[in-house]
Amino acid sequence: MPAPKKARKSSVGKQADASASGDESAKGTADASAKRDGKRVLLVDDDNEIVESMRTVLESRGYEILVARDGNQGLMMAEKDEPDLVVLDMMMPKRSGFLVLEKLRRSRQVPMKVIMITANEGSRHKAYAEMLGVDDYIRKPFAMDRLLQSIDKLLS
Repeated sequence: MPAPKKARKSSVGKQADASASGDESAKGTADASAKRDGKRVLLVDDDNEIVESMRTVLESRGYEILVARDGNQGLMMAEKDEPDLVVLDMMMPKRSGFLVLEKLRRSRQVPMKVIMITANEGSRHKAYAEMLGVDDYIRKPFAMDRLLQSIDKLLS
């Protein structure tokens, strides 16, 4: 009987596999990962492929990942689970990333770290996100290294 087909992996998945292999570079990643254990990141995005790519890489780096598929669920989970950081898509069903960010900024004395990701090219959207206090703003498509740098910086 033939082996079952593996799911298609993006280049992000290959990065995760490389960091999980047994080579010397993986040892450095494992050491860095130990420092990140216990840090929880909430991914709020309705695009399954993007979520799974981010989840694979972030889990391989020692982060605990929570996932919400729309703005209402993301807001509820952010308030209930109190993650260390939220990666928030701008355009989602039920409640936009802007509305989630506005609510998070109004409802918390200590601001939650938030990275907004978006496919929107408009500079007005970036300016509005910055006015609301977003910690970083990343345009899709983005290099996973760019996201990792931002997350590591915000959670260090």
